[in-house]
Amino acid sequence: MVPPKRRKVSSGSSRPDKASKFPQVVSYLLERKMGSSRRTFLTQLGRKKGFRVDDTFSESVTHVVSEKNTGDDVRRWLTSQGHDRTPAHLVDVGWLTDSLGAGHPVDILERHKLREQPTSGGCEVATLSIPVYACQRRTALNNNNAILTDALSLLAENAELCDDDKRGLAFRRGAAVLRSLPEAVTNMRQLRGCPCLGEHSLKVIQDILETGASCEVESTKQSERYQAMKVLTGIFGVGVKTADQWFRDGIQNLHQLRQSGRTLNRAQRAVAAASSRGKLSGHDVDFLITHPQEGREEGVIPKVVSRLEVQDFLLYHKTSRNSYMESKDGPAPPASSMDHFERCFTIFGLATGDAEGRARRRAVRVDLVVSPFSQFAFALLGWTGSKLFERELRRWATREKNMTLSSHALYDNNQGRYLKAAREEEIFAHLSLDYIAPSDRNA
Repeated sequence: MVPPKRRKVSSGSSRPDKASKFPQVVSYLLERKMGSSRRTFLTQLGRKKGFRVDDTFSESVTHVVSEKNTGDDVRRWLTSQGHDRTPAHLVDVGWLTDSLGAGHPVDILERHKLREQPTSGGCEVATLSIPVYACQRRTALNNNNAILTDALSLLAENAELCDDDKRGLAFRRGAAVLRSLPEAVTNMRQLRGCPCLGEHSLKVIQDILETGASCEVESTKQSERYQAMKVLTGIFGVGVKTADQWFRDGIQNLHQLRQSGRTLNRAQRAVAAASSRGKLSGHDVDFLITHPQEGREEGVIPKVVSRLEVQDFLLYHKTSRNSYMESKDGPAPPASSMDHFERCFTIFGLATGDAEGRARRRAVRVDLVVSPFSQFAFALLGWTGSKLFERELRRWATREKNMTLSSHALYDNNQGRYLKAAREEEIFAHLSLDYIAPSDRNA
């Protein structure tokens, strides 16, 4: 038999010591499973930052750096190359990227050490069998992966500001999965089998884990268009298309908008007049109103508005009537995700004060929504949020149960009838889902 060809093992360094800031640390990157292009990139990056990274394995190597290998894998490779000495340190590539980020060789932590043998237990996320739909997952307010979810959410927002809602939704679904994880992600292996994480999202996550930041995310943050669109769409009543046209006309901030002579509508003028710094945006609060006797909720809005006007709370209000009607043939495909309740959009002017104690009024956007008692459970579920959780709930109903869910009702297309519910828990039961409390719907 012809013995396998062995890689040449050098007895010396492939690079002069004087070029290294840390001559006592000599690294060798194992190409196995890492790939040649990635190995070349990390080698060049390490040398650029003053680290000694040898091209060939030698007796002077102190750290063997590998990716997706166990300690046994590395030792077997060393033996196959005819080398009977194991370096002092067998480390994961995370040690190198942490060192590059710090600008010097860091201490070897437990997470940097290679496993001695593959295991099926531990805390790898793949063993958790994460559900695909956000409405199947409990997501608390506590977020263990904020740096990753913030990055994907920013890319989602930028996609939406470019009128690419499909790409934006993909990023938001990926961020929602990360937000639901019980532990912080420190290694890409933890994400094996995770749903909703496409190639683009995984690349962003990998960049952050290895270098502490994503070039794409950072460049997006600094782009003129993103910054301008974020400001302009924050103005009440201004959508992506209007903001984009303003940006094309050279308007990038509120000062330039005022100087442009653009006419603001009545609601925008009310917000601007009430804000202590002339901002055209404000907070949003929703009130859901019902009455235990069906039909008695009608006429509530005019009474509430009248009382608020007497107390000088209202800067602006606009009311729309209830236009929802059940059909015996079931609901038609909705033109939008908006519901049809009687609603009064208002802008409150709340008394406040500045640092010098001068009286000011702060504008707060408030929705007053009136629901018949028979629809209140659906209305409560639909208005609780988060937005993605509600969207996934409707998607589950349609795709998995052949039902149509809205903030008014739940219709079973198989049975050809509406399913009644007096509480949110009953709606989840109709959909064959475990009940998830509002505090765990932070998808």
